[in-house]
Amino acid sequence: MKALMFGWEFPPHILGGLGTASYGLTRGMSQQPDLDITFVLPKPWGDEDQSFLRIIGANSIPVPGRGCIEFSGRYPDNLVEEIGNYEAVAREIAWREDFDIIHSHDWLTYPAGIAAKEIKHVPMVIHVHATDFDRSRGNVNPTVYAIERRGMDAADHIMCVSNLTRQTVIEKYGQDPSKVSTVHNAVEPLPHPEEFVKHPRKEKIVTFLGRITMQKGPEYFVEAAARVLEKTSGVRFVMAGSGDKMNEMIDLVAKRGIADKFHFPGFMRGRQVQEMLSESDVYIMPSVSEPFGISPLEAMQVGCPSIISKQSGCAEILSHAIKTDYWDIDAMADAIYAIVKYPAMYKSLHELGVEEVNNIRWYDAGLKVRAVYDKCLGRR
Repeated sequence: MKALMFGWEFPPHILGGLGTASYGLTRGMSQQPDLDITFVLPKPWGDEDQSFLRIIGANSIPVPGRGCIEFSGRYPDNLVEEIGNYEAVAREIAWREDFDIIHSHDWLTYPAGIAAKEIKHVPMVIHVHATDFDRSRGNVNPTVYAIERRGMDAADHIMCVSNLTRQTVIEKYGQDPSKVSTVHNAVEPLPHPEEFVKHPRKEKIVTFLGRITMQKGPEYFVEAAARVLEKTSGVRFVMAGSGDKMNEMIDLVAKRGIADKFHFPGFMRGRQVQEMLSESDVYIMPSVSEPFGISPLEAMQVGCPSIISKQSGCAEILSHAIKTDYWDIDAMADAIYAIVKYPAMYKSLHELGVEEVNNIRWYDAGLKVRAVYDKCLGRR
């Protein structure tokens, strides 16, 4: 079977969880011997791992009357224009390539998938990694919503990264429940986990790692930190990442009088992420609306206990993480305090967390995707 996938980012050049999930899923699926994956990116950088799939750069495919179109490879101000250009290139790719099924990752690639489907008349599945209801806290952009809705209406099947997202797709986008299924994300195994060791130090480290945006609830992390520091001084807090609320969070930290215990190291990727998490005593993800959230799995993988919001998709599959409502800063603060002050609590979450995430594999997620492919193709 040949699958044509449309994506927007791919390691090592990633700006969020979409690239991490695209890599993990395709790598897991590549273990199926009869499956060939061609992955289209707006702008590959040349250092992507192509040992288990083939990557096509949309920027290298000429469009009649326009030639090759330049793409930023990011999320520029003219994003909707780039999505339209990507759709135009997808038509050319569809004429050139041979494939049995189309798989579009997230809203940016839905128009491309639809274009390819119109040309080749093969089934199209879409993978909903997030919706604009998650990103905007309910203040939905009508242009984005229209693109999402069109993609969902045109899809033969819709895969969501959590039951939480599945419910949003059914209720907010008017989709038939029988057409929508859940394929939870997983985590890529570490080749050498023994390399990530916590170095001895007096103070504990509590880490937030992600986009510093409204969706991720960074202000709740700051407020919980202030509560913890009212009880003890032996803890430092790290907010790693970048985003439009960065300056606001720096101001809030100063306002709470905890700047001497707070660090903003900026955006991290790849090995930097694992090293930061392995040095942390607690990882916290207070997201207001998180379709899945791979980072807690990455934290638990290196033995870092995790606190996650109940409003996250990964809460559906994790048993050995502490779950609180995103707005309950007192519960968050109590959980942080318990982990950093009670060694037995830390040890239990450390050991059981590693064991749990080592059994959450992309290979199994890939089998679920394959079952969707087979169903759409009438093979089962």
